Amino acid sequence: MKTLRAFLAASLVLATLSRAPAAPLTAHSTLTAATVYTDRALVTRTASLDLAATGVTEVTFEKLPAALLDQSLQVSGRGAAQVTILDVTARAAYVDFTPNERVKAIEDELRALAKQKRVLDDRGNLLALQDKSLGRLETAATTPPVKDGAPRLSIEESAKLLAFLEESRGKFTTERESLDTQLEELAAKTDAAQRKLNELRGAGGRSYKTVTVRLDAATAGTLDLTLSYAVPGASWTPTYDARVNSNEKTVALAYSGLVRQNTGEDWKDVALTLSTARPSLGGAAPALLPWTLDVFLPRPMPMAAPAVMKEERSFKATGGVALNMQAFTSNAPALADTELRERDAGFAAAAIDQAATSASFKITSPATVPSDNSPQKVPITTAALAANPEYLTTPKLLPAAFLTAKVVNSSDFPLLAGAMNVFLDGTFVATSGLRTVMPGEKFDLALGADEGISVKHRRVNRFTEDTGLTNSGKRITFEYLITLQNNKRTAAHVIVADTLPVSHNERIVVKQLAPDPKDAKPTAEGALKWTLDLKPGEKRELTLKFSIDYPNDTQVAGLEP
Repeated sequence: MKTLRAFLAASLVLATLSRAPAAPLTAHSTLTAATVYTDRALVTRTASLDLAATGVTEVTFEKLPAALLDQSLQVSGRGAAQVTILDVTARAAYVDFTPNERVKAIEDELRALAKQKRVLDDRGNLLALQDKSLGRLETAATTPPVKDGAPRLSIEESAKLLAFLEESRGKFTTERESLDTQLEELAAKTDAAQRKLNELRGAGGRSYKTVTVRLDAATAGTLDLTLSYAVPGASWTPTYDARVNSNEKTVALAYSGLVRQNTGEDWKDVALTLSTARPSLGGAAPALLPWTLDVFLPRPMPMAAPAVMKEERSFKATGGVALNMQAFTSNAPALADTELRERDAGFAAAAIDQAATSASFKITSPATVPSDNSPQKVPITTAALAANPEYLTTPKLLPAAFLTAKVVNSSDFPLLAGAMNVFLDGTFVATSGLRTVMPGEKFDLALGADEGISVKHRRVNRFTEDTGLTNSGKRITFEYLITLQNNKRTAAHVIVADTLPVSHNERIVVKQLAPDPKDAKPTAEGALKWTLDLKPGEKRELTLKFSIDYPNDTQVAGLEP
């Protein structure tokens, strides 16, 4: 009986020892992917582990950004080892050195610049002392001796001394100027390095976070462990290059994303995805508050201003990282990567992944984005769109014809609002903006002024006369001439816009004399438009003529001088 008990006890001890915690492992991870939103990024790190023993093992990911959002932590694993992920913990760590290599390099540069400045300052102080010594020597040589019979310098000795002083002061002046130039250059370098350091330190400074993942390994073997987390300090904005071919009536639209990040860690050769989702908006629409009305009752002014009390707010600890995750084994299938695509045109294009509320653009080639807020332009797609060009001019305000292309977004990509550079027949003509355009939606491309369409606007006549049987009224007649000429080799579709005055009083009567209202009828706001198709070299003249009648005793506001 005793032998059986001893055997069972020994077996229990062996079983306990076999499940004892294994030695902690440091994950030598690599940042492999980043999904960038408008105000943050979700980055993914991957580490290959060799679990030599079974039991509970702690795996640490060190020197992660201090601004890492704890609630965004996600962990997955896949490998030969049978593993269950138990929990994930994030802790802040503080060090007396800078974990960011870029920050450390700039700090070293600032220390070296400070040493150079001390050397230059010391040399400047030495030059100042030498200059004072020359001054005392000159004073002593030119001052008459106090006592009679004291030795005096001869004319030859005085000439040599003056030549020596002049030469020495010339050297001092040249060296002082060189020294001042070096100090100015050094100050500029120091200022630039300090600004760069301040910008980089905003991503984490001298602190970082350590994430610990606890694993329970049933069998030993290899494991690829993936850690994902969200971090602020990253963003992307769309940008466009529109190249218009006026002869072929097409627009080659290059769609790119400007990516910036200052998260505290450089992204080197990562799988980059640009997302249109906006996590900062939340998941639901905001709730409306009641809109109440009441009688206004003025409050009496107090005799003395009450003391301002400081509001104290207490925040209850959550008791750990709210991951809301379940333990799972590494047998779960890994996320499938979207297959990279190539386009025959030779331009890199992103693969689009449409979701219910957003779209993601997966950049085809690995991207490198340093953590210094410098813009990195990555291509999303290029699209050849049919364009129907037309010109719009308002000669009354500006005698120029602006080219506009009517375009339909025939691509599968939503075009987000962003800045656009416009090239017309290979020439940069304008910088404009593009509104958000969904696939299949029509939009206008503002292509800037075209000097090939000549526009002139001038007032031909302004005539005032009396009206009525007793000259009790006045009439002012205005006449304007608009001249357009197509100097291009192709036909041009031109829309000319002008305005007629609109009366807001029945005593003031506006009558359109030219053009005939049957040919061009103004809107209620007085807008008047002509639609012209000008042949190459064709010249056209348009006349706008109208009269304004009103009583003599009425003063009319808005009349042109």
